[in-house]
Amino acid sequence: MRPATTSKRGILNPKAGELHFELSRHAPSEDLDFFVERYWIVRWDLRGRPPYVSQTLPHPSVNVVCENGDTRAWGVHNARFHRTLEGKGSVFGIKFRPGAFQPFIRMSASDLTGRNVGLDELFGIDGKALAKQVLRTTEVVRQIAIVEAMLRERLPPKDSNVTLIGRVLHLLLEETHLQRVEEVCERLGVSERTLQRLFRRYVGVSPKWVIQRIRVHEAAERLSQGRSGDWAQLAVELGYFDQAHFIHDFKALVGKSPAEYAAACAAYLQASRAS
Repeated sequence: MRPATTSKRGILNPKAGELHFELSRHAPSEDLDFFVERYWIVRWDLRGRPPYVSQTLPHPSVNVVCENGDTRAWGVHNARFHRTLEGKGSVFGIKFRPGAFQPFIRMSASDLTGRNVGLDELFGIDGKALAKQVLRTTEVVRQIAIVEAMLRERLPPKDSNVTLIGRVLHLLLEETHLQRVEEVCERLGVSERTLQRLFRRYVGVSPKWVIQRIRVHEAAERLSQGRSGDWAQLAVELGYFDQAHFIHDFKALVGKSPAEYAAACAAYLQASRAS
């Protein structure tokens, strides 16, 4: 079993989350790596403690999730995602690479955006039985083997459009100052119309949507690690023309201003450093 990223990017106030749930990520087998970014597992035991609301920022990826006795495909969220954790439980998820779920379903990923659909509808399989099989064991190797067998039975050919979308995401993650779709198209030698069409069909959102979210993800991660203060400088580092646009985008997605979010993270960050 290969390790996956340890980045907490996208999880709001990750140090607070560590006090309430356990998150592990695992890389797929090499033959599935083209399509699957990672598997993720969340476990919690809050018996005798208050419920905890976990919040995550949207990623441009489809997740197939086993929880609450069913297996469903979750399209890209338009806003941050809230999940109330209470009692004791666990969730197993498959995070697909951006655009890489579309070849499995042969329909536009935009039809899934903001929605979740059962695997019985998408794949014609018993999602409830799959969830039961995955969640009744706590052995991660066994859980991964179960879902990988399901994926291999439906594995489509590799799609060059998924590769192109991956190049776009890599460029945007490496160069967060890029803020115009035209710049991306020029760098990769593809027309804007083609890129817009591919993202709508394969990812479910526009390239501009992805650019905006990546910058907010980067800002939230820096603030959760202790960055604070000069919002104008941070805005410049992230490619914004001015501080006002940065604060507007951040608050619209995170639900707090940068100052409010930094303050919310600070107490948990200080406690973790002291321990």
